[in-house]
Amino acid sequence: MTVKKGHLNGQVADNGTPYRAISSVWEGSDAELLDVMLTFYPSIKPSPILDATYNVGRIWRGSNRRVVSMDIDPKYNPDILADNRVMKGVRANRFGVVVYDPPHVGPQGRDKSVKRFDVDFGATVECGKQHGWTLSYLYPPFLQQAKRVLKPEGLLLAKITDMVNNHRSRWAHCDFMRMAEDAGFTVCDLIVKIRKGPMVSNRWKTAHHARKRHCFWIICRNGNSCERVQQSQLPLWGNC
Repeated sequence: MTVKKGHLNGQVADNGTPYRAISSVWEGSDAELLDVMLTFYPSIKPSPILDATYNVGRIWRGSNRRVVSMDIDPKYNPDILADNRVMKGVRANRFGVVVYDPPHVGPQGRDKSVKRFDVDFGATVECGKQHGWTLSYLYPPFLQQAKRVLKPEGLLLAKITDMVNNHRSRWAHCDFMRMAEDAGFTVCDLIVKIRKGPMVSNRWKTAHHARKRHCFWIICRNGNSCERVQQSQLPLWGNC
């Protein structure tokens, strides 16, 4: 079943109060899911929102939310021109939400597909033997900066896709969750987002693994609990 924008699955508990939850599997767009997550999870006002890997803002298409864009490439004309692993000049405790959509796969060689696989899927970042054939080395410095610029109880929403490289599966979502906990975040939830089709490169000749038609949205809180904190329990700076 496709979960539509803004829809939360609802039931009535024994005490008569409504129980509302997000489906753990999402078949709509990123923008629709982001809108639901930004309604469901926050303890504090979910703003400002920093997209630390903005590029052309693809995941926000159709959204009316105001987003502060960050990108390392000036051609995208971001609000903040910076490496998300450094975030030079960004003050601490500034944002209510940080969104992170890093590269999902390494370079696929000379790709001549119509979809321009390397460009469209961000497959342009070094991912060699010295990095263990994964892109997970990008996560710790980013997580340190995200922790710094988020307000207490703010949210980190990360779109992570596992990859196959050097003929082995690399479990990036597991790496990210472990590294987020190490950085001081509480990993609260995991939503599986379904694609219409798998990522494919014309360089690939023989299949040895299932083609992935999904990615993960990982929800982390800059606090010690997965539960939403009641407004009355927040310090005065918590909802500024």
